[in-house]
Amino acid sequence: MLENEKSCYDLLVVTGPTASGKTALAAELALRLDGEVISADSRQVYRKMNLGSGKDYSEYVVEGNKIPYHLIDVAEPGYKYNVFEFQRDFMEAFRNISGRKKLPVVCGGSGMYLDSIVSGYNLVEVPPDHNLRSALEEKNMDELKGILESYKKLHNVTDLDTRKRVIRAIEIEHYTGNRRGNGIVFPKFSPFIAGILYSREKRRARISERLRQRFESGMVDEVRELLRSGLSPESLIYYGLEYKYITLYVTGRLNFDEMFKGLETAIHRYAKRQMTWFRGMERKGIKIHWIDGELPREKKVEMILKKFSSRPEM
Repeated sequence: MLENEKSCYDLLVVTGPTASGKTALAAELALRLDGEVISADSRQVYRKMNLGSGKDYSEYVVEGNKIPYHLIDVAEPGYKYNVFEFQRDFMEAFRNISGRKKLPVVCGGSGMYLDSIVSGYNLVEVPPDHNLRSALEEKNMDELKGILESYKKLHNVTDLDTRKRVIRAIEIEHYTGNRRGNGIVFPKFSPFIAGILYSREKRRARISERLRQRFESGMVDEVRELLRSGLSPESLIYYGLEYKYITLYVTGRLNFDEMFKGLETAIHRYAKRQMTWFRGMERKGIKIHWIDGELPREKKVEMILKKFSSRPEM
């Protein structure tokens, strides 16, 4: 429990689709509000997976000040970190930051991670069910998603884009069906959620430009090094689009042009799914204050600070 437990806790959240400039904005807000950043990114938890997961440590240095960050580089490649573990680790970071009278600033675009905090998903730690996995392995992707959608309390599935992820989600729903109510208990939050919004055309241009920059910075070499370190190609493919497509290229199953074009298209589709998730959160009654991404960062910071400071008391 938090010392001197309050009835409601402030929480600033910065979100938006991939390549929208979330990290730099969150870091500057943390500086201005005497806060620290908690990452809500499902891949930046992994060490040695930097370019492929979109990490940029330099963005946590603002005006010469190093902004503390949490839940980055907390798991080894090859490990399969999950939403329950994120909730657990988030609460540990939240208590740490709040206990020092700092403001937690959550930053990320992984919709399920964000929603699990704001909506307070009641999850439990789920052990592997090898018999169920064996049975599900015989199903095709449409059949798997149909099974997943049959669960009454199913959360949005737009982030589940591989067979392994869908099978794991079914495994979790199957296990928790009769075990609700034993998960992590969240305090009451008063979240202010700022979303960065670009037009579809501008969002696509930013994604493509950032992708080219990441290749120029050595993203293919990063994947090669992960494979040399002992990760199997099948394991690395699990970790998302960049690792999937570049692994297929490095192992000779795609040529460079096929890989680049396929990856670029897949990331555009992923950004669209992220926006679908955010709209789903809004339909549930979660308010997201959308900020025009074309504005200068200083103006974005000013607008968010003004809205954050003038929000109604809970």
